Formats: sequence, C-alpha cells, structure tokens
Amino acid sequence: MNDDYLWDGSGEPDPEIQKLEKTLAKFGHQGQAPEFPEMVVTRRPRILQWGIGLRWPQVFAAAAALILLIVAVEILRWARHPAANSGSGWEVERVAGTPRVESNATGKTGGNGKLGIGQTLVTDSHSQANITVAEIGTVNVEPNTRLRLVDGGAGHNRLALERGTIHAFIWAAPGQFAVDTPSAIAVDLGCRYTLQVDDSGAGTLRTTLGWVGFKLNNREAFIPAGAVCATRPKIGPGTPYFDDAPKSFCEALSKFDFSASTPEERSAELDKILAEARPRDALTVWHLLARVEDAQRGRVYDRLASLVPPPAGVTREGILSLNQKMLDAWWNQLDLGDVFLWRTWERSWSQEKRAGS
Repeated sequence: MNDDYLWDGSGEPDPEIQKLEKTLAKFGHQGQAPEFPEMVVTRRPRILQWGIGLRWPQVFAAAAALILLIVAVEILRWARHPAANSGSGWEVERVAGTPRVESNATGKTGGNGKLGIGQTLVTDSHSQANITVAEIGTVNVEPNTRLRLVDGGAGHNRLALERGTIHAFIWAAPGQFAVDTPSAIAVDLGCRYTLQVDDSGAGTLRTTLGWVGFKLNNREAFIPAGAVCATRPKIGPGTPYFDDAPKSFCEALSKFDFSASTPEERSAELDKILAEARPRDALTVWHLLARVEDAQRGRVYDRLASLVPPPAGVTREGILSLNQKMLDAWWNQLDLGDVFLWRTWERSWSQEKRAGS
C-alpha cells in the first residue's frame, strides 16, 4: 500500500483499509452543518458568575470533574445498553455463491443478510461470505464452512466454528472476541488470524498479527504473529511453533503432542526438539515446560535458559514446580505479548461459561 492513501487518498489502497472505511462510513455526518441564530446575552448566567468568582486552578478542577462525570455516565449507559447491532444480529455480506443463514439464502442479488444469536451460517464449495463482528472486526468465511453465532454484544462476542476456515481481523480491545472449536477455544488478544477445522474436529490456528490464546480445560497455548498451533479433539491445543521452523523440528513436535507413543519414544522426540531449537523457538520450549513429565522438566528448563535467560526472581525450583507467576514472568521475557491480558480475559470467559452452564 502507498502511504499517501492514508493522507490524501492517492496511491494504491489496502483492501483492509477500504473495508474499515466502509464499516465506519455509516457513522459519518451527512449534509451541511446547521446554522444557529446569533444569541444576545442580556444577563450573565449564574454559572458564569460562579465561574468568574473562582481562581483559575479551581475552574480547571471543576471542569475536569464535570468531564469525568460525563465520561462515567456514558460508560454506565454503554454497559447497560449494548450496541444495537448485537441485538439484531451481525451483518453477513455475500462474497461469492449462495451463503445460507439457516435455510435462507443470503444476498442473492448482492444484498446483505443477518446472522442472529443461535443461528448458523453455511457456505458450500462455491460460497464465501464476510461477517461484520459487532463493529469491532470482520470474519471472512471460506467455502465449505459451518459456524454459529453463540453470543454478541457487551464485550462478549463469540462464534462456534464447527468445520471449515475463517480469517478473523479484530481491532477491539483484547478478549472481546472468541471462537469455539470442537477441540479448543480461541480468544482474541488483538490480532488477525486464520482458523481451520476439519470434519474430525481437528484444527489449526495461524496468527498473522498480534497474538491469540488457545485453550481446552487446563491446556493452553499462546500463538503470536508468525506462529502456528494444531489442536485435536480430547487433547486440545498442541505446542505452538513458528512457521519457519525446520521440517524435522515440526515433525518431532507433532509426534510428541499427538502420537500414541511410548515414554521412550516421547523422550526421543523431546531430545530432537530441544537439540534443534533456535533462539526464536524459545516460544515452543517455554510451552514444553508444562507439557513434559516431571523427570524431563529439568532438561527443558536448561535448554530454555540457554536460549532466553530467566528474569530476576525466576528460579529453577519454582519452574520445576510449575509456579504460575514465575512461568508468566519468563513468558513476558520472550517479548511476545503480556500474559496479564490472557489471565484477565481468560478468567472472564471462564466465569461466563460456568455461569451459563
């Protein structure tokens, strides 16, 4: 994209920028600004009389208090009344073929449809669609995909991807968008990613911007930009790795995560992974700390420490006992995203899920 487009509209536009402009266009002012008759003040309002009697520091303090009050009222009003878009469903734009919401064809003549809470969107082998996610992002739906809108609005926007491929681009604050799959839940932490699920329920998540939290029960994975993570039913997310990792490294990791191997075979695969790990692969080695047997954790610790030394306050004994605060501190040392975001929003999603069960 030519940067001049962002300033004066010249040059080649970026498709994502055009899509964002289209989404925000409906909020633009239409028509000319109104003209108001001139007012002649014959008597000084009491508020001005009060203000003139104050010193400037007092005036600024009063103005600041008034602004804070207005902001607080607006936040409360927003929290009690979710966006109108969430109540009527999410907009579905036909891209190709005939996407269907329930049994209804969407946009046969190029128009848009709505995906309501509890409804399912299906694309066949010739269909594609775009979904506007409650004005916080977009989801591109590829052919042969089936998904359902689970929840929308008030900071909790959730899809269930049963099969197929989606490309999500979310520009809201972290944690406001999640996607359930048959083998894990993906929680957006401010990012762009692709999520694929096959007919068996196995899936793959690939992040291209920001990072994503991926979880099943107590098994969790963090996937930063440029990384990939596979997932399997009844197992959950595997160990994430960067997509430029050597083929032999990736194959050993897949066997370690998902193959029905003997303890000796798993130990041999772990040796291959640790031996081939590059400094960049500290991402993978950090995740292995919580996935290996107790007897193997010391080997993983030593390899990670050689790639990225542990920060102050993180001890070998603490890591070997899986002290969560120390693990989180070492993750933050990798500079791949602040784990505090995940801990905050994962707790929120988990509490909501328990309340709804």
